[in-house]
Amino acid sequence: MAKNLLIVESPAKAKTIEKILGKDFEVKSCYGHIRDLEKDEMGIDIKNQYKPRYIVPDEKEKVVRELKQLAAKSDEVWLATDEDREGEAISWHLCEVLGLDPASTKRIVFHEITKPAIQKAVQNPRTVNMNLVNAQQARRVLDRIVGFELSPVLWRKMSMGSSLSAGRVQSVAVRLIAEREREINAFKQVSHFKVEALFSAKDLNEKIVTFKAEGQKYNDQEGAEKFLNSCIGANYTVADIQVKPGKKSPAAPFTTSTLQQEASRKLGYSVSKTMLLAQKLYESGKITYMRTDSVSLSETAMDAIKQQVGDQFGNRYFQARKFKNKNESAQEAHEAIRPTYMDTLFVDDPDTRRLYELIWKRTMASQMADAELERTIAKIRISTNKEELSASGEVLKFDGFLKVYMEDRDEEDMSEEEGNESMLPPLQVKQELPLKELKATERFNRPAPRYTEASLVKKLEELGIGRPSTYAPTITTILKRGYVEKRDKDGVIRQFRILKLEGSVVTKITDKENTGAEKSKLFPSDLGLVVTDFLNQYFNDVMDYGFTAKIEGEFDDVATGKLEWHKMIDTFYNPFKKDVDNTIENAERIRGERELGIDPVSGKKVVARMGRYGPMVQIGDVNDEEKPRFAKLKSGQSIETISYDEAMELFKLPLTIGEYEGLEVSVNVGRFGPYVKWGEEFVSIPKGEDALTVDMDRAIAIISAKRLADAPIAMYEGAPVTKGKGRFGPFIKWNELYINIPKAYNFDELSQKDCDELIAKKMEKEANRFIRQWPTEKISLENGRWGPFIRFNKKMLKLGRKTDGGKYSEADLADISVDEVKKMIEAEIPGAFTKKAKSAATKKGPAKKPAAKKAAPKKK
Repeated sequence: MAKNLLIVESPAKAKTIEKILGKDFEVKSCYGHIRDLEKDEMGIDIKNQYKPRYIVPDEKEKVVRELKQLAAKSDEVWLATDEDREGEAISWHLCEVLGLDPASTKRIVFHEITKPAIQKAVQNPRTVNMNLVNAQQARRVLDRIVGFELSPVLWRKMSMGSSLSAGRVQSVAVRLIAEREREINAFKQVSHFKVEALFSAKDLNEKIVTFKAEGQKYNDQEGAEKFLNSCIGANYTVADIQVKPGKKSPAAPFTTSTLQQEASRKLGYSVSKTMLLAQKLYESGKITYMRTDSVSLSETAMDAIKQQVGDQFGNRYFQARKFKNKNESAQEAHEAIRPTYMDTLFVDDPDTRRLYELIWKRTMASQMADAELERTIAKIRISTNKEELSASGEVLKFDGFLKVYMEDRDEEDMSEEEGNESMLPPLQVKQELPLKELKATERFNRPAPRYTEASLVKKLEELGIGRPSTYAPTITTILKRGYVEKRDKDGVIRQFRILKLEGSVVTKITDKENTGAEKSKLFPSDLGLVVTDFLNQYFNDVMDYGFTAKIEGEFDDVATGKLEWHKMIDTFYNPFKKDVDNTIENAERIRGERELGIDPVSGKKVVARMGRYGPMVQIGDVNDEEKPRFAKLKSGQSIETISYDEAMELFKLPLTIGEYEGLEVSVNVGRFGPYVKWGEEFVSIPKGEDALTVDMDRAIAIISAKRLADAPIAMYEGAPVTKGKGRFGPFIKWNELYINIPKAYNFDELSQKDCDELIAKKMEKEANRFIRQWPTEKISLENGRWGPFIRFNKKMLKLGRKTDGGKYSEADLADISVDEVKKMIEAEIPGAFTKKAKSAATKKGPAKKPAAKKAAPKKK
């Protein structure tokens, strides 16, 4: 047994460090957090200075048990969790659970997993920093309070059931996306005319080349046409040439947010994918710690970069630089993200190779010389009107850092003119230039682009909202909750005008262009827009950018010991709780309703609104005698922008289109998308097809394809075997049993033998899966990954404890009665077996009320 037990967060990190430390140390992983807040009653004692109630989750009990046993046998326990606030908190939780004293237990931190860094950390241990722990605890408690208090408000005030939830940083991120969308919707497009001329001249090789010059912009066609007419018969002469030296400097090495942004732009990675790969690189010792807002590099790193630049490109290409942190509170990590060894040019792992190369290039470029440019601007005079055109070009005199890397930029940071620089031929003052073409092209101003994951991270960082560790989970959460969608948008065809001077005549033509296409942009859903409006109205502080940034600053003050964490939360909670109570008491239910017009047939109003299952349009009102008509919005439509005509088009469904084999065929849109109904059978219409475009021929083709897919491919024990493709890949179905097809089998050509094997294996597995079953009650006891559990209907529930407090084993459950299991279910789902009777009673109530309403008008 090793004398020392060193605990880290991940098994990959443990393996790497154990190789470095040798036989005196046993390195084990705690697999991330080992404790979390209780879910019952928020898990926080509000009246006792917001004291958290932590528990060890069931899935972590085995890990904790093993760590306790190892700690008891070791001479000393060392904690080496990550060096940010979250890592510090994990170390403190380990002390609490393992019975260690935080004031004396050795805590080590390192920015890179290399032999010198690990050995230096072991030689210079410290203890758990409780200020950092309290900062993380404050964030966790505050976010839990906001989530637990706000979510029930949404459940009560919106007709979406308990699927809604709110969060402190997430709700602000959705607000940013919602405001950008409304800015785009309200944008008024304005056009202007851009003057461009093409001239010819000889280059250094006496070859005739063409170059471009630009004139001023005109706000309307008349101004542009007048200018072109004034150029008829003109001569064009070089009036002035200016040559200006210029330079470009490299960007700073990566922080968490800039890595996320650049990996999105250059590699197309989502923020969560970037962090997953970066974590893998860090744990394998390839890069330094990947959660940092510092742009500093250590002296060791600077020396290694200097050596590498000199070896690869020569000393002229090296230029030492120290970048200043924009964020004054950058303190959790003391160095930027960089390779641990600069002479490692690439990694073997195919998953992380591209991200590693991006980090290596950015780090190298940050310490390389400026790129030297020469910019030439030529002014070309027009003889007939004395106006000037301007031609510009760049020549790269020395590539410097560009030899390795050039930073990309977001769409919103680029102007219309950028990217138009080209090389100019050698020109001289008074040189006459032959005109090849002169035209004025209509161009349109553009709204601010929708956010990408990268540009949203950049905006959150600019506003001081969130920290390096929060960006990825924030974006993942708002996408998962359905408040935001990440999707592409098709472009639309737009006409534009071109005026050309040809000889002595100005001609006018109209051309077309595809505009507005977007890829992987963040769009707010109607749900996101409605929830944002509600929270803005009733919880202005929580949704305010400045207030959210102020909270981040207070977390920093807690981390430095300037502020007590429970006092900070107290300042937030008291006014927030008043807002919650006031909103529950006084706020009206919110539906996000927008009136579109009147239905010409019924004379009833047409509204677009949020319904229980999403955005829809409705004709009529629930208080009318006749039941309202509803239609679900199509993908890409929004209750904020749908027109009256588009809404009425949706009410054409369901639409009967004919008869096939004696059964009626119709098309409609349901909760899961468009479908063809044939008799009593429902057949999904393939993704991307509109139900209204499906004619009889197409419907028959869809029905036939479904028939073919559902036709038995084999028989097993007298029952048919069919195959299909679902959410989790290809499968076969037999006796209501779904069996996934492993890659070893050819799905397109499954034989009877294949089906026999697959079903037999599945049956064997299922036999081991069930401990007890009560099919009529829809209750079963099953073996799971973490031990036995109860399945009730489709829900997976925990087993209760035995009378002695211990856990049930499979043997304990062999003779358990269904009544005992029902008691366990009732403990987790109160009223689980009385709900049906209650719901039946409530259904009768509303049925009587409309009858009374109908009767009343008749009496009048």
